[in-house]
Amino acid sequence: MPRPLIRFFLLALGLASVIAQTAAADDLPDPVKRVLAGHGLSSGGLSIVVQPVDGGDPLLEYNGAVPRNPASVMKLVSSFVALDVLGPAHTWDTSIWLDGDLDPASGRLDGNLVIRGGGDPWLTLERFWTLLRDLRAKGLRDIDGDLVLDRSLFDLAPVDPGAFDGQPLRAYNVGPDPFLVNLKAVRFTLVRRTPGGRPDILVEPPLANLRLINQVRSAKGPCRGYQRGVSVQAAADQPGTVILSGRFPTGCSEYSLYRSVMEPDRFAWGVFQSIWTELGGSISGVLRNGTAPGQEKPFHIMRSIPAADVVQRVNKFSNNVMARILVLTAGVAREGEPATLEKGRRTIDAALRDLGVPTRGLFIENGSGLSRESRMSARTLGGMLVAAWAHRYMPEFAASMPVSGEDGTLRRRLGGTTAGYAHMKTGRLQDVSSIAGYVQTRGGRRYAVVVLHNDEDVHRGPGQELQDALVRWVHDR
Repeated sequence: MPRPLIRFFLLALGLASVIAQTAAADDLPDPVKRVLAGHGLSSGGLSIVVQPVDGGDPLLEYNGAVPRNPASVMKLVSSFVALDVLGPAHTWDTSIWLDGDLDPASGRLDGNLVIRGGGDPWLTLERFWTLLRDLRAKGLRDIDGDLVLDRSLFDLAPVDPGAFDGQPLRAYNVGPDPFLVNLKAVRFTLVRRTPGGRPDILVEPPLANLRLINQVRSAKGPCRGYQRGVSVQAAADQPGTVILSGRFPTGCSEYSLYRSVMEPDRFAWGVFQSIWTELGGSISGVLRNGTAPGQEKPFHIMRSIPAADVVQRVNKFSNNVMARILVLTAGVAREGEPATLEKGRRTIDAALRDLGVPTRGLFIENGSGLSRESRMSARTLGGMLVAAWAHRYMPEFAASMPVSGEDGTLRRRLGGTTAGYAHMKTGRLQDVSSIAGYVQTRGGRRYAVVVLHNDEDVHRGPGQELQDALVRWVHDR
């Protein structure tokens, strides 16, 4: 067929599709139509799929093939493929080498301590403390050399943490790193020790290389307001210096903010110095990035929590950087080191195709949903949810989602008669509101339910209201 005729055919087909979808708007459930009408929203930005997990025709499909921004429900794709490729028992190894001689009698290492990051998504402060405590238990105390970090597992372009929304210190903007201690998050806690007095600031985890400038003052008033009147800034001309300022209401006795204030290697170095000293150890050298020894057996290995537990933390609490690490790790499992985003994307596409899930229109920017560019159709996500229900790792996948009215991001939603009857992941960005997962009806049948809604200000409340109306409509059948 000549190219002009092809273009005409595709245009006509697209126009017919739009006409069919507009006409089908009358077939939306009445509760959904009432929400749209009540907020003056058209149905053009809405996609819905309600599909029985045990097969059969969809109970409802509206604009199912239209690619839309899915926001954080993209994490369902990343986490399911990770379970499929890695398995629920997969672990990430953080390996330690002694680049030098250790004197067993004195505990002195004449050389460098080398840590190779294995991409552990959940190397929290508590687990990092345990890692260092294990090194002390093996006889290491004084390091007469440097701390060398091998971060070569990930081959990624530099990440600008402020590129998404101009908030580079926000913890949700942290990028992936193979040695990510405590998700690179610092908790600043303001504590007022005397009524009306100036608040002190506590830092957790302790960072030996952090300089904190407390410019917070007190202001009379109740304990309310955005961030309780406190702002956090990193000094542009003084790396490692953080300034807290603003007016903290006298009605507040304690308040915490979480921020990311250093590069991953500097952050790990600061935590290492603080904890190692606390454990009675010392280190004379500096921080360096380098390479671990070749095939030599490590002095110690710290294994992560299993992938099933990681997936649960990703979906229950919508953790962005952990989702991105899952995508990278799946790519390594299929194509080998080093981890790249392209390998992860190819792995997701191949895994979905192998399961018979349509991937037309699917674009994954980073796997977390924290993206303006990611696209997915409700039909793709609904097909994946149905395939996942028949998958050998269905129990681990379904259990990773928030439970309506009970936990995660749904703990304050869909309570009452629907509490406990929906396992679903939520998503929200500016002008984007989404939800996807499984809903059980009163009669005991289960459906895969997907709502992708892209419309102006839909994230401010109308999207959630529409989703709740649809979920209740499915549950009441």
